[in-house]
Amino acid sequence: MSNIRTAAGGSALLVAVLVFALNLRTPITSLPPVMTDIATGLGLDQTLAGLLVGIPALCFSVVAPAASTLISRVGPYAAVTVALVGVIAGTLIRSVGTGTPGVVAAFAGTVILGSAITVGNVVVPVIIARDFPTRAALATGLYSSTMNLGSVIATSLTAPFAALLGWQGAIASWSVVAMISLVVWLVTTRRLPDPQATRASPAPSTSENDDGSAPAAPSAAPRAERPDETLGGVLRRPITWALTVAFAGQSFSYYAVTGWLPELLRDLLDLSVTTAGNAAAPFQGLAIAGSVLVPLALAARVPMRGAAVTMALLWVSLPAGLLLAPQWWLLWVSLAGIAQGGNFVVIFTIVAQRCRTVAQTRRTVAAVQAFGYAVAATAPAVIGAVHTVSGGWTAALLVMLGSTLALGTAELIATRRPRHKRS
Repeated sequence: MSNIRTAAGGSALLVAVLVFALNLRTPITSLPPVMTDIATGLGLDQTLAGLLVGIPALCFSVVAPAASTLISRVGPYAAVTVALVGVIAGTLIRSVGTGTPGVVAAFAGTVILGSAITVGNVVVPVIIARDFPTRAALATGLYSSTMNLGSVIATSLTAPFAALLGWQGAIASWSVVAMISLVVWLVTTRRLPDPQATRASPAPSTSENDDGSAPAAPSAAPRAERPDETLGGVLRRPITWALTVAFAGQSFSYYAVTGWLPELLRDLLDLSVTTAGNAAAPFQGLAIAGSVLVPLALAARVPMRGAAVTMALLWVSLPAGLLLAPQWWLLWVSLAGIAQGGNFVVIFTIVAQRCRTVAQTRRTVAAVQAFGYAVAATAPAVIGAVHTVSGGWTAALLVMLGSTLALGTAELIATRRPRHKRS
């Protein structure tokens, strides 16, 4: 089995994972370009229409524990199949009907989509930790890059599709990508055994455990879960909470920037609507560069702490730069774009390195995402409320600065070398 995963089969599996990853943001980012058409077609006000974008982020938090349980029961490979079927079903359901039935279908399909993507969010880091333990940073970087590439493609093509097919046909068309991905996944994994998460562990990483000891060797034999593999055990690990704070800071900042950057730039610099709207392009697009740069740096033996600090500083540069030198906004937005892609790789590579078994990895990823996305879901509302109450953007940018400083501090803790126990 090991030989299958590390030779040609391993490369094919990685390609299948990346094709799957194209579907983890595309259904979400395909909505904003046609949001006005959706609101008109379904008779929704802008607030309700906006929920169609916000619900998936809430699902990422609420559904993560259930996704972890599903992966444990059916195995990671079957969980990917379930996720892809859910993406196809959700994409098609939310694009049918008009009037009241259309509204019900749109929200029901969005919940199905959000739940299916949550399974994908949790299962991909588990597969990377288990099947690519010696290439975790590279695999995570490629995974993050592919998700961001899917976002850019969906953002760019949905409006032209809508001109040809209407908004319903445009958002439904992305189900074709999921259908192709499902075929690729089933063909690739049909000959690969998929041991249950409680029966297999990732290969030992080069990192030490929290107590300084060597990671446990993998075991294929059925066994009871160890105390540190249970949910309670995972939540008692300091590394879990450090990574949770880091991911919460990362996600809060991402959703805050995504939701408010155009209006912020219009108010601060009197930019045109078009110019301010296009500011999202470097923020989203350069995430691909960040996702690639971090694995390259780690391969060149840059310490994980060095990569983490660099990405945190790039994130901090956006709110700090807009407070101190807003006229250089394009630089700050670009640096933050690199940071949001690279920092994702940092966080989930640390998960892969510091978790001893698949069960521990699965529950750690679920915990980090459940808490992190719960915080992230509040970001647009929090930033909007602070902006309204303060009557300007200074206080809102200070909140964002606090979130980026929190993620940097948490990553310093997470990358601290574990202490060796004295004999």
